[in-house]
Amino acid sequence: MSKNHYVAIMAGGIGSRFWPMSRTHYPKQFLDILNTGRTLIQATYDRFLKFIPAEHIYVVTSEQYKEIVEKQLPELPAANIVCEPSRKNTAPCIAYIAHKLQGINANANLICAPADHLVMDEEGFKKVCLDALHFTSHIKALVTLGIKPATPNTGYGYIQFDQQAVSENIYKVKTFTEKPDAALAKTFVSSGDFLWNAGIFVWQVKTIIRAFEKQLPEMNEVFEAEKSNFNTKREKDAIDRIYPQCVNISIDYGVMEKADNVYVIPASFGWSDLGTWASTYDNLEKDYLGNAVAGNNVVVIDATNNMVHVDNKKLVVLQGLDGFVVVDTKDVLLICSKGKEQEIKDYVAEIKRSKGDKFL
Repeated sequence: MSKNHYVAIMAGGIGSRFWPMSRTHYPKQFLDILNTGRTLIQATYDRFLKFIPAEHIYVVTSEQYKEIVEKQLPELPAANIVCEPSRKNTAPCIAYIAHKLQGINANANLICAPADHLVMDEEGFKKVCLDALHFTSHIKALVTLGIKPATPNTGYGYIQFDQQAVSENIYKVKTFTEKPDAALAKTFVSSGDFLWNAGIFVWQVKTIIRAFEKQLPEMNEVFEAEKSNFNTKREKDAIDRIYPQCVNISIDYGVMEKADNVYVIPASFGWSDLGTWASTYDNLEKDYLGNAVAGNNVVVIDATNNMVHVDNKKLVVLQGLDGFVVVDTKDVLLICSKGKEQEIKDYVAEIKRSKGDKFL
């Protein structure tokens, strides 16, 4: 383990596509979505702990989730829970942890990863991360991990890469494309030079700060102006001043799509971003009729290809449904066609308009 290797687990999102299980006060990264006995953030922490020491693992989250993180990751040093005062997407989150770490170790080499992804092949994941860290420790590069696509999935962004490797299994990125339509996704996958964008990044802290200076100079300046307050008792007040001045923008839009030193490592480590109920369905065991059932008292009669998530204490009888998501919580029941579940975000927005925040 290198003394310069660090991880920032990004855990501030609200996971609205996982409603009604994922709620604003307790979002999906803190849930055991797959019934494994560990929540998604715990599984992510466990994965990194195999090759990064606990004192070098940071969690960047919302102020409102600090106590949940403390409870779920009691072994994480308290100082390593970094709290954002508001949600401003991934660019301010990464700028914050980068400037903070710069004051701790100017040579810090950092992995930034979401808290709520699934990785089946943890050894494969470890190897790719270490390869990326080795590359970024020698080259002023912004590295992203790309997943070799299994299907033309329209729920993921895509990365096009140059076919000529610059180092072993490391390629220059040509383009980023946000979630495409089905026809375009099919073209991407059949071409062989596109990967799914996993949203996992590796870089030296000084390299990403240089990229912020160039691509998001106004944002970088407000962090730079307060750098003497990081890692002191004045940090919280400084961040409270900084965040209102930051635009709400992702690192992909703000930096990666514009920078000219972006590289990708194509990988296959059994990855899913668990972004939707359908992706959860894909990763759960199914019965002989194709139903993925999380719940001890579900009786299925003549029903096929459904995703069912219910409380263990509740008896649920399912008859005649084909290809539905059924999620039951103490105050909300969702019954939604799997083909429409990308629209759950829209349903949540409609519920906010018509019913307020009570069910969110």
